[in-house]
Amino acid sequence: MSKGEPKAQDNRALYRKYRSKSLDEVVGQRHVTDILSRSLQQGQIAHAYLLTGPRGVGKTSIARILAHEINKLPYDDNSTHLDIIEIDAASNNGVDDVRDLREKVQIAPISAAKKVYIIDEVHMLSKPAFNALLKTLEEPPEHVVFILATTDIHKVPDTILSRTQRFTFRSINPSDAQQHLRMIADKEDIGIDDDALILIAEHGRGSFRDSISMLDQLRSLSDGKSLISASLVEQMIGLAPTNEIASLLAAYESQDNQTIIETLDSLDRQGIDARQIVDQIISVIRPRLATHPRWITLLDALVPVLKSPRPDILLLTSLLSVSSEPATAKKSVATVVTPVAPELEVLANEAIKPRPNEKRVEKHIKEKTIESSVDKPVTEPPSAKKKKTPANAFDWDTYLSYMKEHHIALYSILAKCKTERDGDRLNIYTNTTFWKKKLDDAKYQPLLHKALEELNVEELTIETIPTGAPLKDSQAAAVAAIMGGGEEVELSDA
Repeated sequence: MSKGEPKAQDNRALYRKYRSKSLDEVVGQRHVTDILSRSLQQGQIAHAYLLTGPRGVGKTSIARILAHEINKLPYDDNSTHLDIIEIDAASNNGVDDVRDLREKVQIAPISAAKKVYIIDEVHMLSKPAFNALLKTLEEPPEHVVFILATTDIHKVPDTILSRTQRFTFRSINPSDAQQHLRMIADKEDIGIDDDALILIAEHGRGSFRDSISMLDQLRSLSDGKSLISASLVEQMIGLAPTNEIASLLAAYESQDNQTIIETLDSLDRQGIDARQIVDQIISVIRPRLATHPRWITLLDALVPVLKSPRPDILLLTSLLSVSSEPATAKKSVATVVTPVAPELEVLANEAIKPRPNEKRVEKHIKEKTIESSVDKPVTEPPSAKKKKTPANAFDWDTYLSYMKEHHIALYSILAKCKTERDGDRLNIYTNTTFWKKKLDDAKYQPLLHKALEELNVEELTIETIPTGAPLKDSQAAAVAAIMGGGEEVELSDA
């Protein structure tokens, strides 16, 4: 290229362009690179390495770097070497492929000190292929090094694990990802503000590759005049606006079901997937569970939404039912009507400072919560003024009807059960240990007693029993005992 010619433009994808070229350049995996560097300096080279961890954190890059540094070869993303062989186990996973590999490993390197085989996604090998590979790992030739990489370590047989040096990679810390993205953005003249980079780093879910690919998509929006903002990132990658997430959380806190419905309808009209909404809510409440244990109930209700065939419906019903349920069986009227704004003020000043986008969420939650708590009179619930119904007048069908109306999930369990009154104790026979564990769950126990309070029934001791109800007829009971158990049913006269 002559002096006057313009420099050739590098049109490679950013994640390829900024892929690490040496162990020192690798970001976020010092616990791996330090050990490997020290081993190489001391000339201690294992015959087989196993690199495991989440996708997009640098396993393949480090495998290639390691293969070159073992052989003291310069590494470049475009470089190839006849003695460094990469195999994709996803498409070469049969026993014949591994047998072919076993024959080739016997051939000495062409020019390098070691012949290095990189087997990516090794967990995809079939069982016979693993058995064939095991033979080579047990007695490998001196000139061969295997570097295995996988995202699913639990699918790799123990016999393979025991014959390798294992290195576990970690998800990339969002702050490390943000710093790396800022470096790339500055080098590429991409105008983007820090809040937007934080959002990209968080949405990358610990994967450098995904985060950098997202930045690559966004760089076309940088016109050199205005910065790419967090709101623009939200629109581009289909995130719910932070103020809408804040509205949902504020409505949940204040038990404002109408706002929950309206906000979810608005997000649905914007084409935002319910699973994405759940991800964003979880990212806000997850770091605060230690100081806000009442949010565990909300988290527990949201997790199943991610795997539901109708996430939109399950998200709606989860938020509505959970927002209507007390965290504990409250007995103080003042506790019921205490606004949550002061609690959120404490949240905003926690030792762990929230990220910028979280600050926007918290501010909006606080504002919405204060609005919802203004002018709400403190009134004594009607149930407190009424005389309690004696425990012996308790009616199971009425109790089930209440559960069906207020807690449908709990009703579906109780409808399968039988009951028996024993003084001030209510025995619930669940028929199976599975349903007993469900009713004994900390999520449901307060609701069982809260229903009694709402129905104005004197407190009963509730005991769950993992068997069928005892038979009333003595002769039938004797027969059932001989036959190993049984259940009493009523027959109609028809």
